[in-house]
Amino acid sequence: MVAPGRSGLFAADGTGEFFSLTAEEVARAVAARLAGRSPGHPQGVTERKPAGGSRPELAVLVGLQAAGKSSFYRQHLAGDRPGSGSRGHALVSKDLFPRSARNKQRRQLRLIDEALAAGQAVAVDNTNPSPAEWTPLIALGHAHGARVTAYWFPPDLAASLERNAAREGRARVPDVGLRATHQRLRRPSLADGFDLVLEVRFDGLGGFDVRGASGPR
Repeated sequence: MVAPGRSGLFAADGTGEFFSLTAEEVARAVAARLAGRSPGHPQGVTERKPAGGSRPELAVLVGLQAAGKSSFYRQHLAGDRPGSGSRGHALVSKDLFPRSARNKQRRQLRLIDEALAAGQAVAVDNTNPSPAEWTPLIALGHAHGARVTAYWFPPDLAASLERNAAREGRARVPDVGLRATHQRLRRPSLADGFDLVLEVRFDGLGGFDVRGASGPR
């Protein structure tokens, strides 16, 4: 829950209950709570920069299941960056919620909101295959003055199916689910409202090659 005195777009109301918003309503709600309009930002959201001029990153990982997203997070986003003075990205993922958890979208947005309100960079590690998933995240990030970066993992369906087959337990998803994500998966771009789009591929040495796909704007 948001700490007392901290303002968050999804902070508790007077009854202590968080506002109930559907995924489709999030961007509209954020826009309605902010005045003005900033060109290039979705849904009329005005960018607000945190005090002190720092600008945390909201990293949106976009790719199939078993595409290397979680491994990339651990290698490149999780830890503090020596000499940069910046903290690592807080991890937010629906996969970390209990299977029985209700309103996972609202819970995810609340966690992102709390972290960004505290000036903490955030990485959203889900498949995030389309604008239906991106738009609320972009709107929320820009409302906090965050730099919203898409980390794009180009699809290799056969390789993902092979890696997925080697997984065990909850980590393994049904092949039909992976194929369904592949059908919905769309390459992100600056036109979607992202500030930067980076392409991530395996480097063949156990790590990743990150290159600019588009941006910054």
